[in-house]
Amino acid sequence: MQPISYARHQFPPTVIQHAVWLYLRFQFSLRDVEDLLAERGLDVSYETIRRWVTKFGTAYAKWLKV
Repeated sequence: MQPISYARHQFPPTVIQHAVWLYLRFQFSLRDVEDLLAERGLDVSYETIRRWVTKFGTAYAKWLKV
């Protein structure tokens, strides 16, 4: 299995993983995840989170099944 590449992303992989995890695990809305990250001092738009979920969500699911 190929490692997940985070090249050309502004935020560190841990932030991306946490945002995607919150969205998929707890079925929060994208705006809820945006608010939760804002409480931690991270300015991330809900549209960015949507792109992360689209790009990394399937890869995380495959990685967890292994």
